[in-house]
Amino acid sequence: MHIDQDLLLQFESQLDPVHPQQSAIYAKVLGYGEISSIFQIGQNDGTAFKRLPIFDDHAAASAYLNNYNEYCALLKQAGIALPEDKGTIVEAAGHPVALYIAQRLLPAQSFTHKLIHTLSYKEIKNILERIILEIKKIWRFNAEQAPAFELSIDGQLSNWALLDGTLLYIDTGTPMFRKEGKEQLDPEPLLKSAPGFLRWILRLFFLDDVMNRYYDERLVYIDLAANLYKEQRPDLIPLTIEIINQHLSEELLSVTKDEVDKYYKEDKMIWTLFLSFRRIDRWICTQLLRRRYEFILPGKIKR
Repeated sequence: MHIDQDLLLQFESQLDPVHPQQSAIYAKVLGYGEISSIFQIGQNDGTAFKRLPIFDDHAAASAYLNNYNEYCALLKQAGIALPEDKGTIVEAAGHPVALYIAQRLLPAQSFTHKLIHTLSYKEIKNILERIILEIKKIWRFNAEQAPAFELSIDGQLSNWALLDGTLLYIDTGTPMFRKEGKEQLDPEPLLKSAPGFLRWILRLFFLDDVMNRYYDERLVYIDLAANLYKEQRPDLIPLTIEIINQHLSEELLSVTKDEVDKYYKEDKMIWTLFLSFRRIDRWICTQLLRRRYEFILPGKIKR
């Protein structure tokens, strides 16, 4: 995959993260994560760029990129199909070092959180089961490879696309995996997306919980089911739970609707508060301190 390094440097140098649509270089925001934003930039109509402006220096960005490449290789080893991708480091004068992860741009309607609104019940059931079976590959890999290697995964519907009959996993930008039981991803750069006054609280009370949940088979499946509230298809939750319990490892307790509901309410509250604090932080940074706020925040999210 070819990446125009000069274009990305120009884009990063002149980007206004508060008003990205006003950039001198055309940019279309395709999506938002808790840390990164996803763009189509310039004439690269076949590429989606995920931007992570979270690094103090080139060495930190390079370490993250190496982790990313190893994580993707391990996912493929586990049998997970990924779109074509490439990472590159962008250092614009006066700004934090940014990592741009380029992925092949997939059709919007190929993403499974879109497909559950257009397909028949039978087709939706098939997709849900296929996703759960893809996720199951991670637990099989971990059982075979641990403690040498252990993979995490975020199985939400928006992280999967169905293209020409193949399910592709796209959420590779937070490369969490363990070697000999030790987490390989340094979480400190990720905390830069949080307001400064919240970081010690997140570090002390939430960081381990958030990172560990993506290694926990039951919690990954509960998160998948709970996400159907956000995707405006709560009617599919009983079906999803039924499929999950058919494929859950035998030694684990079955997932229940009450667990899914409780998880969703807590998760919604946490992320709603977090986004509100980030908006306050952006206002303080741009209006009071007159500094560039590096992160692009979404508008109102329907949950």
